[in-house]
Amino acid sequence: MLDLTDRHFRYLLRGITRSTLLYSEMVTANAAIHGDRERLLAFSPVESPVVLQLGGDDPDLLARAALIGVEHGYAEINLNVGCPSNRVTSGNFGACLMKDPVRVAASVAAMRDAVDVPVTVKHRLGVDEQESFEEMLAFVDTVTGAGADAFIVHARKAWLKGLSPKENRTIPPLRYDFVYRLKEERPELVVELNGGVPDLTSAREHLALVDGVMLGRAVYENPFVLVGADDLISQAGDGEAVLPLARTRRAVVEGMYDYTEERLRAGAPLNAISRHLLSLFHGRPGGKAWRRVISERANKKGAGVEVLVAALDALPPGVADEPLRPTAASTPAR
Repeated sequence: MLDLTDRHFRYLLRGITRSTLLYSEMVTANAAIHGDRERLLAFSPVESPVVLQLGGDDPDLLARAALIGVEHGYAEINLNVGCPSNRVTSGNFGACLMKDPVRVAASVAAMRDAVDVPVTVKHRLGVDEQESFEEMLAFVDTVTGAGADAFIVHARKAWLKGLSPKENRTIPPLRYDFVYRLKEERPELVVELNGGVPDLTSAREHLALVDGVMLGRAVYENPFVLVGADDLISQAGDGEAVLPLARTRRAVVEGMYDYTEERLRAGAPLNAISRHLLSLFHGRPGGKAWRRVISERANKKGAGVEVLVAALDALPPGVADEPLRPTAASTPAR
């Protein structure tokens, strides 16, 4: 998710979950090749495993970008064919590429030839007048022939004209049945479901019919939605043994101290990191005080970890030390 799932937010999530597969923001192939790679691609080993999500429509450029991603340590390369943003569509990539499955297939084939990690595709059910399951299946079949390792399906279509990106996350109806049917008719494919999944309880229900579930905005709005995710993955027989994790919100925040100091020394401003922490006490006593301290102080010149310490001190006694437990999301995801 652009401007959201950056390295700082991913580091925060690793205080809550070790085994989930995290995604980068979407990076265009051109940016990966010619841009500031330290800013766009670098990440802490603590964040691993991380998927590099690429955008583009040139197979050669995507192959070069995929190789750069692997050199930076990404565990998987994902081609985004689902984003309906205007700036994406104007560059002829994102959701509009669902209208050109041959080009998508060529891009996947080029990346598969370039790297030895999985290459996956994230897509919608269709775009604009594409309404039928058969049209989506034809897209998937074409791309499967190029060697795609998995399909992450946002269970809504996208309207490229007439709806904003935000509206495209809510107005087109969810059709989970399309995703379930895709897995049923192509059982050999790895099919993962995305869109409107609010919590792990819902994810577990979907996992009875698909191979994986992606949570998006629900996690950003409430990172603690992922409490218990490692146990769910372990029960499914995937992932490594669960590592010790933060047991309280205080531990999650304190787990960011060393990382924050490291990034401040590297030149990052505190508010680039602290903006991802604003929701950590949403709905809890003192949550407004927590947000106020960070909002008022993190933008000041020279602000450091002491702002986070002060924000914790602004909470009522005991709130930060409540044990973390699996919880439902308060608002729906994409």
